[in-house]
Amino acid sequence: MPFQIIRQDITKLRCDAIVNAANHTLLGGGGVDGMIHRAAGPELLRECRTLHGCETGKAKLTKGYALPCRWVIHTVGPIWQGGAYGEEALLGSCYRESLALAAAQGCRSVAFPLISAGAFGYPRAEALRVAAESIRAFLEEHEDMTVWLTVYGRGAYLLSERLYSDVRSYINDNYVSAHTGFPAERRRAAMFSSAAVRFSAPAEAGATPALAEALRSLDESFSQMLLRKIDERGMKDSQCYKRANVDRKLFSKIRGDVHYRPSKSTALAFAVALELPLEETRKLLETAGYALSHSSKFDVIVEYFIRERNYNIDEINAALFDFDQALLGSASL
Repeated sequence: MPFQIIRQDITKLRCDAIVNAANHTLLGGGGVDGMIHRAAGPELLRECRTLHGCETGKAKLTKGYALPCRWVIHTVGPIWQGGAYGEEALLGSCYRESLALAAAQGCRSVAFPLISAGAFGYPRAEALRVAAESIRAFLEEHEDMTVWLTVYGRGAYLLSERLYSDVRSYINDNYVSAHTGFPAERRRAAMFSSAAVRFSAPAEAGATPALAEALRSLDESFSQMLLRKIDERGMKDSQCYKRANVDRKLFSKIRGDVHYRPSKSTALAFAVALELPLEETRKLLETAGYALSHSSKFDVIVEYFIRERNYNIDEINAALFDFDQALLGSASL
């Protein structure tokens, strides 16, 4: 599974393990650490006392107790000191060590907070980059695991201030509706889908010769164009669907069904993975029955990144997340 960014209280998630951004003592504290200890109950503190602390970049395991998860993995992130004191390596180690512990326990689902991005002062945009790179590298060898990155609260911006400002300016210049675009876009897509079901497959037995000829000369389907683009770029299928943050099973459905119609977010995720310029992105979308519209904030944000030739799907999803839009690929709010 790809990793997903969600807006959720980590103590409420039903999964195999959650990760606690702890301090060296493992005896509780503020922020996520305090929330987890309060939700788990006093038994968690009693077990933590037996662990005798934890070093920065390392991880230790306890039971979940009153939490809806089986395990809590405690890891100690680095305190940000400007970036010249090995913070990135230590932060990456937090994710790797925690995931290794989860895998050793047979966990299939793990939820992380954004480690060190709170009181420890790590810049959020950089903390997200390290998290995404570390988690994706691990999932290369563990495709059966689901990993969530939880961000709690509406003011928890993931983008840098500069990029957030640039995206907001582009939205202000191009977004022509007073409404949040994606729900409306979903309604339009649903209407299109219903129309497609009604009109795209007439009974060929009763079709006129002209209509029969038109049906024989249909344009490429989404599946056909996607697979052709992958081949043209010399990519492996696995490279493409992983860069698109799309599950292998979903990609298999697309490959196996020439008429498969993906969601708009999935179609755009593949355009980003293939690093298609804007015009080619529009053509790929058309094969799935979609278009980019300035009446959709979701569309405007993705268009901004494509125009800027920034095809980093984690950064695009961070922008979509910060502006309360659905995410690309299999990631979800």
